[in-house]
Amino acid sequence: MSLVIECEVKDSVLLVRLKGELDHHTAEELRTRITGLLQKDVNHIVLNLADLSFMDSSGLGVILGRYKQIKSAGGEMVVCAISPAVHRLFEMSGMFKIIRLEQSEQKALTTLGVA
Repeated sequence: MSLVIECEVKDSVLLVRLKGELDHHTAEELRTRITGLLQKDVNHIVLNLADLSFMDSSGLGVILGRYKQIKSAGGEMVVCAISPAVHRLFEMSGMFKIIRLEQSEQKALTTLGVA
């Protein structure tokens, strides 16, 4: 299975919905898409991972890299609606220590002042 990346900018928030598998085959595409959109007036990132069925260390690397990029610009990254398999990977890797988890996309946008 491949990765479907849906990006939308709402005010100053880049909303990214991922569907499929984020692995070493698809990580570069995600990196390129997000990096290109961050050059616009984007201050925060919301990652909706409800339909992400698999992620490996390459996916974690892309997410961590974009986290550092948005954090260095004074912004925040929020993950929402995470699937159980990916939730476990985030827990084991310690990503929840630096990236906030919200239950829904709407709640994530609300906490960032958009919605």
